[in-house]
Amino acid sequence: MPKKGGRRTGTEKEQYIPCKQAKLEIYYPLFLKSDGHPESVFEGLIFPIKQDEFFRDYWEQKPLLLQRDDPGVASYYQSLFQLADLKELVNKGLYYGRDINICRCVNGRKKIFNKDGKVNYVQLKKDFDQKKTTIQFHQPQRFKDEFWKIQEKLECYFGSLVGSNVYITPPGSQGLPPHYDDVEVFILQLEGEKHWRLYRPTVQLAQEYNAEPEDRIGTPTHDFLLKPGDLLYFPRGTIHQADTPPGVSHSTHVTISTYQNNSWRDFMLDVIPQLVLDTAKNDVEFRKSIPRQLLMKVDLSDSSRQLSDFLRCLADHVENGKEPRSSDMKKDFIMNRLPPFLETSLDSLAPDGTLPKVDSTIRLQFRNYTVITVEPEQDPLDDTIKQMVYVYHSLKNKRQAHMMGDEDKNEEGVTEPHGLRFPLSHMDALKQIWSGENILVRELNLASDAEKENLALSLWSEWLIEVI
Repeated sequence: MPKKGGRRTGTEKEQYIPCKQAKLEIYYPLFLKSDGHPESVFEGLIFPIKQDEFFRDYWEQKPLLLQRDDPGVASYYQSLFQLADLKELVNKGLYYGRDINICRCVNGRKKIFNKDGKVNYVQLKKDFDQKKTTIQFHQPQRFKDEFWKIQEKLECYFGSLVGSNVYITPPGSQGLPPHYDDVEVFILQLEGEKHWRLYRPTVQLAQEYNAEPEDRIGTPTHDFLLKPGDLLYFPRGTIHQADTPPGVSHSTHVTISTYQNNSWRDFMLDVIPQLVLDTAKNDVEFRKSIPRQLLMKVDLSDSSRQLSDFLRCLADHVENGKEPRSSDMKKDFIMNRLPPFLETSLDSLAPDGTLPKVDSTIRLQFRNYTVITVEPEQDPLDDTIKQMVYVYHSLKNKRQAHMMGDEDKNEEGVTEPHGLRFPLSHMDALKQIWSGENILVRELNLASDAEKENLALSLWSEWLIEVI
């Protein structure tokens, strides 16, 4: 096993690709690009690696280590979060389990030292100093504006939820045993030093978490030390562990993670049921009965040929232009993501500016924070099912509920999306607006001027368009 605390790319097993390293002499301040576009934020995250190179050579494939020996970069990273920040945050009312976990790796297993109820800073610091526990602070973007800025732009960039956790570990201690996660992980070292060991993935793209004692996972494939300003990326399924070396200051790092439940498997589970329903409306073969007693059989292989034929038919429909409709994944993302970083919440404000009229020129705004879906709806008058267009947005989402599970649900236990509902006949007009071009309201593809004006007014009332 490599010497603990060594700064190197790692001892590589045969045929295993080394982790990329790059020492930077000059570094543009991370995430502070003047244009603030999502691509610029991601470029700042992985600088000097280019996006094309990153997704070609590293994403879902192998780790990437960027060592940034630049005082300005280290200073910026340290400003994101420090141990000293916890005292003020704890005074705002944090709770064990929900906001903070304290834990330590003992004999290869995770041991939790949480108390009940609210976190007391004196007790928290005592456990940190005396019991050598790691402090895990959940989702700092709920409290720290800089994380909010970073993560909402990364959610625009990936089109997927982006969470974060801060880990503060005292010297000579380790918080978690070797484990793997079901997310893509970016590690930003903020304070002190952290010794990382990565191992050959046992289950790439794994969904289940199962900690393993170190003596059962073999020799590390990578072994290195992170310092403030350094960044480490590794794919989901990568077994890893980290500790703070003895004799140094405590270590603080943040994990920024994304792409949980965002695979082709998840997408197909979302779009194929509606594709089957749409196809069955026009293809009588899909509406014929399954073979007699099929559900009673142990071996269903006799029906494999018929099932294959149906799947090929669905594939033909998609190849011939039938558009798969994602509804649940789109809705889940837009309901649970961060709102845009704004000085004033739109939730409590009425839109200002000129009301749109039929002669107005309008322009879409906040496009990165909206999705459009087509969903079936039952008519309460005659029980018929009709397709409706929904425009959902995250402009009024609660930052404090981001990545916190049930905290954004109403009294009935349902998370309510923000948005608008239109007849299917409005889809072409919505596509015109979502093209991003300036457009006259009277040029919208709707039957009457009244419909055109009402559509524009509805979108304006939700801050989704502006009059120019």
